[in-house]
Amino acid sequence: MCAIISGMSDPTIVVEDVRKQFGEVVALDGVSFAVEAGTVLGLLGPNGAGKTTAVRILTTILPVEHGRASVLGIDVAQYPESVRLRIGLAGQYAAVDEVLTGRENLRLVGRLCHLPKREAAARADELLGRFGLSDAGDRSLKTYSGGMRRRLDLAAALVHRPPVLFLDEPTTGLDPGSRLDLWAIIGELVADGTTVLLTTQYLEEADRLADQIVVIDHGRVIAEGTASELKGRIGSTHIEVSVALDDVDRTRAALSSVGTPTLADTANGVAIQVADGSRAVVAAVRALDAAGIAVEGVDVREPTLDDVFLELTGHTAESVSESDAEVTV
Repeated sequence: MCAIISGMSDPTIVVEDVRKQFGEVVALDGVSFAVEAGTVLGLLGPNGAGKTTAVRILTTILPVEHGRASVLGIDVAQYPESVRLRIGLAGQYAAVDEVLTGRENLRLVGRLCHLPKREAAARADELLGRFGLSDAGDRSLKTYSGGMRRRLDLAAALVHRPPVLFLDEPTTGLDPGSRLDLWAIIGELVADGTTVLLTTQYLEEADRLADQIVVIDHGRVIAEGTASELKGRIGSTHIEVSVALDDVDRTRAALSSVGTPTLADTANGVAIQVADGSRAVVAAVRALDAAGIAVEGVDVREPTLDDVFLELTGHTAESVSESDAEVTV
């Protein structure tokens, strides 16, 4: 028998103090978070942060060594088969057979999910239409573009109509147009009631899709909240002043009384965070003028998730090298 499913008010996905280690490498170090029903949680972090390891534990690919994880109230360690019946997974690379056609791939997945032959065929046709692949349904996957393969991979994860969907960096390697198409599809799924856990290192993707964001770095949760809440943590406005290289140090000193220095300085620019953008710009210009510093340019903008990540970790989400990527099995 499967575990008793908790009430509808409980989170759909729960992770409590989960730890995972590969040899001497600690992939997850006491990670905890929850995902409410019918929402998108963005698990945001660079390569090697532990995002994929978390997904593999929640989808029962990896065992839980310490802590607890559940999906729809079902403990993933105690009842892995029950969890697998209720989830869909689309990983970083399209898990489809290039020899088969798109239609054959989806029918095969349907049969593997124990759908009757006729139902599997009907579901394949339905998904090909929904993902804009009907015209290519009878073509070999060898003729598909990268975006088409990712759409088919996502369709395959939905064949058995799972209420919970795990997307592990689903738009990696896609061109901007294909990425927008996939974002639109994910939005439609959530509108239909699907709960989604999305891992990504694309800050714009998390900002666009996620109701809640958990920032993870080196296997630990370092921040969580809505995109607005996270942006609010580092100040309401970001001001960057460009000056001559010889004036950078003096500019930093002059602006220290106007706002809080950030980690986003460039070779000839100094950045600060301020609570009142319009007044702070005037104050910054006056402070630089009083110091006799010539301003080459001023950039004023609201904070982004990129700013948040840089402030929290000291590096951007894309700056971790491949050699630092998390261990895979």
